[in-house]
Amino acid sequence: MNHTTFATTTRGLHRDLPPMRLFEKAKRFGVWNPSDIDFNQDRRDWLTLAPDQQDILLRLTCMFQAGEEAVTLDLLPLLMVIAREGRLEEEMYLTTFLWEEAKHTDFFRRFLDEVVQRNDNLERFHTPAYHTLIYQALPAAMNALLSDPSPAAQMRASVTYNMIVEGVLAETGYHAYFTVLKQQGLMPGQVKGIGLLKQDESRHIAYGVYLISRLLAQHPGLWPIVEDTMNDLLPLALGVIGDTFASYDPVPFGLTLDMFTDYALGQFQKRMDRIERARGATLDEVMAATHSAIEQDNA
Repeated sequence: MNHTTFATTTRGLHRDLPPMRLFEKAKRFGVWNPSDIDFNQDRRDWLTLAPDQQDILLRLTCMFQAGEEAVTLDLLPLLMVIAREGRLEEEMYLTTFLWEEAKHTDFFRRFLDEVVQRNDNLERFHTPAYHTLIYQALPAAMNALLSDPSPAAQMRASVTYNMIVEGVLAETGYHAYFTVLKQQGLMPGQVKGIGLLKQDESRHIAYGVYLISRLLAQHPGLWPIVEDTMNDLLPLALGVIGDTFASYDPVPFGLTLDMFTDYALGQFQKRMDRIERARGATLDEVMAATHSAIEQDNA
């Protein structure tokens, strides 16, 4: 299809839109290179760990690794839908989103190559709940957009990707992983990289909350899709966490299930409260609430 006009030579860019605020933050905080991270001390630390400590860190890393590859592979359909709707500012932000997911994939593979020094098949760490969520539900929701770009399909995709996969599973895992390594004084390269990655992910989730809120303000009747998708997938995400703990007795590093689930449900509920307020809101009110949340976040 030929172009008939260009936004930047007719109306210009709406720099006050939340995605443009996120784009500015991505340009300031998202430009880091996994290849610059020094893993020499991480390798020395790795060799001092007990076998069960190595195993749980390898398990978490392998879930992060496949998850980052999956979200890199599966984001493009949403970017295409947003582009076709002419939402240039959102598309511009999503280009940084996709690039950052690819960068995270690179980061974890470097850790496996240089610190763990493993290149065998590690998919045994992917449990049935993980398979259902990452191998099946995520690509199904995202790829559905290729044939159905409707607001309902966009809602289902964003709840799956941003609220569940990123907002519950990944964010909770990163929080616990980062906290353990920091408290134990281990693997400074991995700590640095995950700190940077967490900043990237906070912007991704902020965009997801905005997209879901925008869709709800425009189409309040989509709320049942939010609830149904959450009800279907939240138990799977929590199941992945439970599977991790069920694999160890005792759990290394003094980790407890409550440490994971309390954080996960707290973050989830905070975002759900924001999304639910969008049901009766105007687009202007959604943008104002999103601006406020973005300004409060330092990432």
